[in-house]
Amino acid sequence: MENEVPLSGGRITPGVVRIGSTVRRPATAPSPFVAELLGDLQRQGFTGAPRHLGFDPAGREILSYLPGWVPARFQRWTDPQVAAAGSLLRSFHDATRGSRLAGRHPVVCHHDPGPNNTVFTHDIPAAFIDFDTAAPGDPLEDLGYMAWTWCMSSKPDAAPVTVQAAQVRVLADAYGLDAAARSRLIDAALDRQNRNARWWHSHLARPLPRVADDHEIAGRIRWSEQEHAHTSTNRKAFDAALD
Repeated sequence: MENEVPLSGGRITPGVVRIGSTVRRPATAPSPFVAELLGDLQRQGFTGAPRHLGFDPAGREILSYLPGWVPARFQRWTDPQVAAAGSLLRSFHDATRGSRLAGRHPVVCHHDPGPNNTVFTHDIPAAFIDFDTAAPGDPLEDLGYMAWTWCMSSKPDAAPVTVQAAQVRVLADAYGLDAAARSRLIDAALDRQNRNARWWHSHLARPLPRVADDHEIAGRIRWSEQEHAHTSTNRKAFDAALD
């Protein structure tokens, strides 16, 4: 068998490796849904996701390998990069709209379309990976998370709030968000920040082994709360940019 090369990028799923032109991931409870979703995306002609190629003898999912690079951490992004991410998300949602998997919801959401789950080709977002949290939902669930993780930051070295707000508009424009949804985008970002803090907090009460140690989990809770405070404090600027 060809050599297994460990892959980084996703923070939650361990044991992801590359073998030749394929990626192998440990199967999880969502694997059947993900397999069907990736199959639907392929049939719809959406190229911004890996192909699901079945399972190997070890029971791992086999996915096509997408060439490019995945950011190790959140950072500043250019307007063209943010716009490309917004267009990619819209194409993904449109490929699932009205599908059996979406059910009575508008689309299937990725639910974690951050830079750390995005493959860049020639420095431009080209594909999403790690669909374990994908589920039926409202587009703003994804777009609010993307506005946060691609455009907003409370870090001391982050871009000025005016620049962050302008990039939120770039994202909304690239996605093609209508006026009614624009008025709810910042609420969606705040909701995702709250949900992220609650998700990490829930892991403190879980038995070992956990997805991270207690110190790291506490840091991610604190970061999510700081991000929420930053967005709330500067809400007027973010809303104004979307008018």
